[in-house]
Amino acid sequence: MTPLALIFSLPVRLYRMLFSPWVGFNCRYHPTCSAYALEALKKHGGLKGGYLALRRIGRCHPWGGDGIDNVPD
Repeated sequence: MTPLALIFSLPVRLYRMLFSPWVGFNCRYHPTCSAYALEALKKHGGLKGGYLALRRIGRCHPWGGDGIDNVPD
């Protein structure tokens, strides 16, 4: 993982550790947004992976889609 991707992954890891157990595991996508973000950052680095993660989080709303949404190659 690049240094920028590592920095961007810290808030995601904190969310998974602190808030995710309280919020619950009722994500409309598979994998969950936090798992998608970590995988995108690992696969594509800080800039493109961060963009993909933010785009995915932006799609997560009541009128958004659902289903399987894997990180693109």
